[in-house]
Amino acid sequence: MTETALHPIAGVAARLHGDLDDGFDLGLLTLGPTETGAALVELERAANRLAALQSRLLAHATEVRVEDETGAASTAVWFANATQVTRAEAHRRVRVAVATHERYDALAAACSSGAVSPGQAEVIVRALDDLGHGIDAGVRDDAERALVGFAADHDAKDLRVLGRRILDIVAPAIGEAREAELLAKEEREAAARIRLTMREDGNGCVHGRFTVPEMHGAMFAKMVDAIASPRRDHLRDEAADDAAGPRPLWERRGQAFVELIERMRDADLPDAAGAGATVVVTMQLDTLTGGLAAASLDTGHRISPGEARRLACGADLVPAVLGTKSEVLDLGRAARFHNKPQRIALALRDGGCTTEGCDAPPHRCEAHHDDAWSRGGRTSVERGRLLCWRHHRVAHDPTYLTERLGTGKLRFTRRN
Repeated sequence: MTETALHPIAGVAARLHGDLDDGFDLGLLTLGPTETGAALVELERAANRLAALQSRLLAHATEVRVEDETGAASTAVWFANATQVTRAEAHRRVRVAVATHERYDALAAACSSGAVSPGQAEVIVRALDDLGHGIDAGVRDDAERALVGFAADHDAKDLRVLGRRILDIVAPAIGEAREAELLAKEEREAAARIRLTMREDGNGCVHGRFTVPEMHGAMFAKMVDAIASPRRDHLRDEAADDAAGPRPLWERRGQAFVELIERMRDADLPDAAGAGATVVVTMQLDTLTGGLAAASLDTGHRISPGEARRLACGADLVPAVLGTKSEVLDLGRAARFHNKPQRIALALRDGGCTTEGCDAPPHRCEAHHDDAWSRGGRTSVERGRLLCWRHHRVAHDPTYLTERLGTGKLRFTRRN
């Protein structure tokens, strides 16, 4: 029986494994700084070449449909299953491999020599693909050669910036219009990805993640870093132990974020059903004067008495001080008809929508007159209540009867 002859490429990996085994067996004690650095650079270049060879084989794998051997859905899926890389990573590698070896010869040659890393190659492919189909082939070739040349002195992050401006270098006449087009596209996509998620951990902390456009991220970073400045920190905490050194950046930024939130003026925020985003600190009079009883925020959270007294001193935070019978003694601001203090008092008293069975929180409610204004009713806290947006409409809908329950809640019934 005749054995099938193996392609020479099949022996490359075996020889590499053998050479690597020899490398791991070598001692490093006599290797000096200069030789160590040179070896690291050469190994990085060798790793780039090995990645380029694998990329070439991946592109070939799509041509011979290696996935047909196992019935996988695609070459990327087969590669993920065979090597245990994630499917996302497998798809990324196959996409870059096909683009490099089918469309960009200069890039493929630079990768094969080890001059361009896999990360740089991906950025270059993306920049060239983003030029679109309307670009002249000669201009595209000039852009490819320029980016490959830049890879000698710029990492993948810098190449991404250069890639966006590459037409300014190789074709200035069309570069400005193309950049504007790409920026507008990127901004639209960034706007569609805006996210903010927050969750409480039950131990006094809230964890969150956000995704915002680069411009807003830069604006936020400047705000936080201005507050987190080590120089400002030193001036504020002169009694700190010098031996401890400055606080780590992540800690200073976190505390700066908290301070930024507390600095936000209520007047700068839009109203939520007429009450704005005012933070209301509810406490007994004893707490304000030094007692030990905890206080509450209008969000339902509990805070220590010390924190309550600190917040009560804030110019844009409203302390709601209660007497011995829990009546509101002071809202921190002068009250008049249906102004913000009255709306806050309703939120504190009602705790949300006063319709039976409705649990809408205060910020989703509106102030409602128990005695219709059109029939001489007064605008007051005593003769007012909170109703959510939906039930407020129902309250003014003549097709519903309104019944006041002994609990102070309202019940609505459709008329026959």
